[in-house]
This record gives sequence, C-alpha cells and structure tokens, in this order.
Amino acid sequence: MVQTVKSQMVLAGHRTILVEKPLVLRRIFFSVRAMVASNMGYESKISLGDMNFHTYYDLNGNGKYFESRGEGIFQGDVWVRNQSSVNILYTATEILV
Repeated sequence: MVQTVKSQMVLAGHRTILVEKPLVLRRIFFSVRAMVASNMGYESKISLGDMNFHTYYDLNGNGKYFESRGEGIFQGDVWVRNQSSVNILYTATEILV
C-alpha cells in the first residue's frame, strides 16, 4: 500500500493534472482539497480524465473538497481548473494498492 500527498498552487484561470494515473498499482482512494480561508469565495472544477472539462464536479464555496473511495473508483488523471480570480493551493491525497 502506498499513500501519496501532493500540494500544488494553481494560478487563476489555469488548469493542471493534480493526481496522475497510476501506472502499476490500483487506486482505492483519492481526495482533492482547496486550501482557502473559510470565508473566501472561489470557484474550481475537478474533471476525471477530461482535460477540456466537458464533464466535471464543482468545487466551490461550501464544498472545499472532493473525495472518492472503493474498489471501482476512477483510475485516470484527475484534473483541476481554478476559475477564480486568485491563485489557489490545492492538496491531493491518494492511496494505491
């Protein structure tokens, strides 16, 4: 079992791969968190394998994190897009077996 923790600053209006596709092991858990003040308004999107964000999850205001767990979870790249006007620090955690 391997746990990976990553932090990355994403500039306003930019996107990046926050969690890369596992090559050898299998993912059983991952989470993405926006490290922002509790009273700060912001808007982000998380996309599972879709760099163009045609399908996505909103990560904003009240929902400051996204997580998925279990045997059948997504195994590809996890993208994040910062749609705010400020830079945001994101943290990601994944567990591989």
